[in-house]
Amino acid sequence: MSAPRLNRKLVLEAPVRTDDGAGGYTETWAALGSLWAEVTARSGSERAVGGASVSRVGYRIVVRGAPEGAQMRPAPEQRFSEGTRRFVIRAVAERDPRGQYLTCFADEEVAA
Repeated sequence: MSAPRLNRKLVLEAPVRTDDGAGGYTETWAALGSLWAEVTARSGSERAVGGASVSRVGYRIVVRGAPEGAQMRPAPEQRFSEGTRRFVIRAVAERDPRGQYLTCFADEEVAA
């Protein structure tokens, strides 16, 4: 297995929920730090949501490995951002037996 080409700088973000005082919450995103990544598109689809067309593309995003529990180890429901683009992480797995790299399976949704 060849080494991935980590040529895109992404910001890892985690959701932060704040009580809104009315029994609900508001959600914002906090940047955890930057990671270099290899980003590869997998497949895409389009569907109608509330009368609007929404395009969804799946991505495989490879980053350097980090130990379980480390703040900079990506986790499901976190996201990567790159400028105005957002990639929501759905699953994370070790790419190689030694855990040098992690593969993150993520989705990007865009309203058309």
